[in-house]
Amino acid sequence: MRSTSAATALAVALGSVALIGSGAGTAVADSSAALPISSSGDIIVDGVHRRVFISDPSGGKVVATDYDGTVIKTITSLPQADGLELSADSATLYVAVPGTDAIVAIDTASLAETGRYATGDGTDPQHLALAGGKLWFGYGSVGHGNIGSLDLSGGQTRVSLAQEADGTWNDAPLLDSVPGAPHTLAAGSRQYSFTLGVYDVSSGTADRTAFLGGQDAAIGNTAEDLALTPDGSELVVATTAGEFQQVYRTSDLSPTIRYPSSYWEQRSVDVAPDGLVAGGTDTYASFGLPHVSVYKPGSTVPRRTADFTDYRNGVAQETLLDHGDLAFAPDSSRLFAVTHGLLGTYRLRVVTDPGKALTALTVNAPATAGRARSLTVSGKVTNTLGLTAGTTVTVTRTDLESPNGKALPAVKPKADGTFSLTDTPPAGGKVTYKVAYAGDADRTAASASDSVEVSRNSTTLTVNRNGNVYAYAAKVTFTAHLGTTYKNRTLSLYADTAGDGKGKYLVRTGTVNSEGNLSVTLTPKRDTTVSASFSGDARTAPKTAQSWVGAKVKVSLSLGRSYKTATVSGHTRYYFRKTTDPRLTTTMTAYPGRSQRLQFQIYAGGAWRSAGSPYFELDSTGKSVVDLGGTHQSGYAMRVRSSYVDNSSGDTVNATTHGSWKYFTFTD
Repeated sequence: MRSTSAATALAVALGSVALIGSGAGTAVADSSAALPISSSGDIIVDGVHRRVFISDPSGGKVVATDYDGTVIKTITSLPQADGLELSADSATLYVAVPGTDAIVAIDTASLAETGRYATGDGTDPQHLALAGGKLWFGYGSVGHGNIGSLDLSGGQTRVSLAQEADGTWNDAPLLDSVPGAPHTLAAGSRQYSFTLGVYDVSSGTADRTAFLGGQDAAIGNTAEDLALTPDGSELVVATTAGEFQQVYRTSDLSPTIRYPSSYWEQRSVDVAPDGLVAGGTDTYASFGLPHVSVYKPGSTVPRRTADFTDYRNGVAQETLLDHGDLAFAPDSSRLFAVTHGLLGTYRLRVVTDPGKALTALTVNAPATAGRARSLTVSGKVTNTLGLTAGTTVTVTRTDLESPNGKALPAVKPKADGTFSLTDTPPAGGKVTYKVAYAGDADRTAASASDSVEVSRNSTTLTVNRNGNVYAYAAKVTFTAHLGTTYKNRTLSLYADTAGDGKGKYLVRTGTVNSEGNLSVTLTPKRDTTVSASFSGDARTAPKTAQSWVGAKVKVSLSLGRSYKTATVSGHTRYYFRKTTDPRLTTTMTAYPGRSQRLQFQIYAGGAWRSAGSPYFELDSTGKSVVDLGGTHQSGYAMRVRSSYVDNSSGDTVNATTHGSWKYFTFTD
């Protein structure tokens, strides 16, 4: 069972940095995070270090998270770890560890164990509360329980057991205390019958001042959870008796008001330092009913509700379990809840601004509109408490002319919360209207936005050289031309080289000249696409254009083993003995898997005629050596050339390139 320390009350008095939802804009959203636990014992919030502690009896550990549920550390070696309590200065976390009949102290800054205090063999301490300068613990097993105290003052540990008459408690009683009533200790039984007790501990012992049980407890059933109000004058109890949380005066345990709930089994309750009351149910089959309801002190109408259920195929998946599943942050800015899923998973649910009624806000803008033409934006803002007189919402327009937003005149909603505004957007493109309600002490802030696509003028953009083919690594100047625009005269030029796997990359960004041109010179070694991009401006739409150019390969062919050369008809002719196999060596720009084509022709009947065009694979350096074997006929004029053929030589990254013809003949 949780109890709020004096340090947390001091934090409330001084004001905490954790305050949220104050001011325009969307309030901090509720969140959810998975917890590495297999059971849930107790939960307590450290407002000084902004941490949440959850005990896991089955796992024998305590998990420490931040306010978002991110796990900071898991503290192990705590068999059956259950009840949690914070010291008055929030420097120490106390953990009831029935598995070792001890109470363990944890430093809340370092999260390291600093002490282990034995409570006696077979005591099984389970629930903790600080009151009257001592740490009180409810201990015992089913059928027998009692209250003990641990005195850590004076540098010597002293344990006192059996603070209540034997037989009063049939289990280890739940305990609670508050700084506003430092000598008051409240207790309740979760077994057999509904039993409550209030004690004055100012003398160092537990002197019972009020009791409710047996035939006097007409409410029946059990006390599943309990929490004192900040001044200790009342005790709020969760029971399985009906659809309510019952409140009792601590002076005589007479009933006062009831906080209604949506389901008949109440399992958890917590009271914040400012008096907020949160009550939770444990049902899976809630059918959309809230798991938690939050009330202002004395009000029977919930200020806020939260449904943690994740429905799948119409079946609720999560629920709250027994006591210790709810805890307020000391500044009341958040309510933390541990939920259990049907598949055995546990989650930390965080409800923000639990004491404020939720505000809903919608905004609707047309999908499209013409620039410099009037348009209407409408919406609605509602709150479960209604809106106060004179409520206004702020409006901000964000566009290309005002990327940081421009405030428009505030709008006053009608009585039903609906509102509308007219505006003439000066800029085209995406224009966003954000409407915000600031909220107040009783209502959450809210904001919403919608966007309209406003028309822009079109411009022209071209890139020259498209379709041209150039020699390997030739200097090629590409020029992009931009037509009329509003303000922006900047272009970005990109290149995309075939086969390098890099995609397009920026080669130049700049302002076009007075003629609207921007150029870049490249030396393509492979087919290259050059694209120009205009990002647009407030009145001119974006534009892109591109140009593809082909790049030839470097190729050369040499003929080896000739016995002489001569110039014939303006060509060099190689002469080979017909008993010699000419060696044809091709050197070509390398590329993985590339082949070269050797094209042979023979002169016959007054024309050059094909004599075969075989392909030969190049090595990794782009070299191919072929010996022309077979039976050679003398007296014929022949020629050969090496070529790269796009899409036939094994790849498509260059333009088809033919080498020069080499002429040869065989002689006897």
